[in-house]
Amino acid sequence: MADPYHNNIYHQGDGDSYRTYGQGGQDNAASDATEGHDEEDQMYEGEYQGIPHPDEVKAARRAARAKARTVADGVSDQEELAEQYEDIMEDCGHGKFQWTLFVVLGLALMADSVECFVVVLVLPSAEKDMCLSHAEKGMLGLIVFLGMMFGAFIWGGLADKVGRRKCLIIVLAMNCISAFFSSFAQGYGFFLFFRLFSGIGIGGSVPIVYSYFSEFLQMDKRGEHLSWLCMFWMMGGIYASFTAWGIIPRYGWGFSMGTEFQFHSWRVFVLVCALPAIAAFVGLMFMPESPRFLLENAKHDEAWMILKQVHDTNWRAKGEPERVFTVTQIKTPKTQEDEFIEIQTATGTAFQRWVVRTLTLTKLVMKNVLSLFGRDLRLATLLMAIIWFTMAFSFYGLSVWFPDMIKHLQHEEYESKLKVFHREKVEQFHFNFSLENQVHKEGEYINDKFINIEMKSVKFEDSLFVDCFFENIRSTETIFENCTIRSTVFYDTDLYEEKFIDCTFENVTFLHNKKGCHLDYEEENDVLVYLVSFLGCLAVLPGNIISALFMDKIGRIKIIGGSMLISAGCTFFLFLSFSQAAIIAWQCLFCGVSVAAWNGIQVITVELYPASKRATAFGVLNAICKLAAILGSSIFASFVGITKVIPILLSFGALVGGGVLALKLPETRKKVLL
Repeated sequence: MADPYHNNIYHQGDGDSYRTYGQGGQDNAASDATEGHDEEDQMYEGEYQGIPHPDEVKAARRAARAKARTVADGVSDQEELAEQYEDIMEDCGHGKFQWTLFVVLGLALMADSVECFVVVLVLPSAEKDMCLSHAEKGMLGLIVFLGMMFGAFIWGGLADKVGRRKCLIIVLAMNCISAFFSSFAQGYGFFLFFRLFSGIGIGGSVPIVYSYFSEFLQMDKRGEHLSWLCMFWMMGGIYASFTAWGIIPRYGWGFSMGTEFQFHSWRVFVLVCALPAIAAFVGLMFMPESPRFLLENAKHDEAWMILKQVHDTNWRAKGEPERVFTVTQIKTPKTQEDEFIEIQTATGTAFQRWVVRTLTLTKLVMKNVLSLFGRDLRLATLLMAIIWFTMAFSFYGLSVWFPDMIKHLQHEEYESKLKVFHREKVEQFHFNFSLENQVHKEGEYINDKFINIEMKSVKFEDSLFVDCFFENIRSTETIFENCTIRSTVFYDTDLYEEKFIDCTFENVTFLHNKKGCHLDYEEENDVLVYLVSFLGCLAVLPGNIISALFMDKIGRIKIIGGSMLISAGCTFFLFLSFSQAAIIAWQCLFCGVSVAAWNGIQVITVELYPASKRATAFGVLNAICKLAAILGSSIFASFVGITKVIPILLSFGALVGGGVLALKLPETRKKVLL
């Protein structure tokens, strides 16, 4: 039976119109391509092995889809365009073009991953460099997710109206610019603002990347290759951990300009973290827009040229340059939704025209968002929102809980070595050694000298200092409480008045006090911080590989539901986390199992929604994900050192609920992208 797509002509009984491209030269091109080739003399090498020819497999798939269309009562323009587009992508094949785009978009995904890790890795140094309080540290940790939440919503919606490639270029540029300025920001306020701006930018990358790449993939390649793309998120975490370990402890890599401008090595790390975004930005300059997006917006000529580019690039790389892109006609949807209102008249200023365009674009984006809750998509959107929320709440909550628990165990071990000195009396003594992890109660220090020393976690309580001299003191978590200090000089120290609580001063002098906080790279950069991040990212490698290999074999639903339910079971092992090594082991186990669910969620999100709403839906759901991350990390962190039960039960309940609901989703592995 002749293949109805052989000449790429789509016949419609209702008389719909078509757009035609290059018909005049098609016959000559085809004859030139086949000159010197006798198809009857060519032998398919798998013929005698019973292996079907790829063209036969392709024809069988198309015949099955055509049969399904004839059985179905009425096929919409959207469905017909989707079928046509799938046939075209099968003719284009999967090759050099997709792999090039895979690398470019993977780098953009790396940039998103690095953004999630950068604040966590620089915080131990940044809090000392900028004298951050506990509240300021918490806000700095959450501000990135807050920015990414808004960024996902905004840029996901814009990508369906402005274009995938254009929006992705903008968000990567925002990330690069923000990283540059945040690395030089000396004050907490400016640093916070630029990290927020960076989050708003890079937050849009995930919805765009998956929507963009999926529209260059044929149905039988989609699940596997979208899952392979997820590996770049792991690579971003590994990249951030390695570069942090290699750069931040190197104090000599920084520089200073006077006392007001300090550029320490952690700021160099912030700059280096922008490299994946820069590389992706450059790569996108050579990549085309999604032809599916162009077709949805009636830009058929541009779409045809890009599809021809994909076809020629792939077959030329496979050693078959004689293959000709024979598509001449593509179905035009009857109605083009939400076309932009362009102001082409000379009336009004440029600003007024910009305002009208912006308001129109905002209206179109919000209309698209509301359409996700229409009759056809309401149930799918509700289920996906719950699944995204429960998965993110548990994953990001535990991602914060694991390192915080390690710090808590380290602190408990440190406190167990506390030395307490009671009613000691020291006269005319020269303290030339550092004091650490000590409590001095009701002591008397008369005519003593404290010179060129460091005080770390030292507390003087109800003590008396008479005729003492403090010079060149560096202190960390050191306080004087309810002490009496007489005839004492503090020269070139960082002991300012906040460190004296309910103290009595008599004839006390403070000279040349040090301003700001001070970094100690040997103390503040524990290699365990980088090791935990590195192992957590590396542990997802087996899960990534397994999910990619089986995504198209067993289906998205079983991958998501099975992974979430197994992850829920893994949370009960956390009751056995009595040591740092045990916590790291359970973290690796949880991350390795849960990553399969993440991959499945991202794949099915792309496949559930039509092209005109795909990035918008992904952006809304990803924004819900970031909201859950903020809530999960805040709630789980509040129970560190208090109880393990509540975080474990919360994560278990969320994962079980999300996993059960995932089994209610429709399977999409054998459906073309609408």
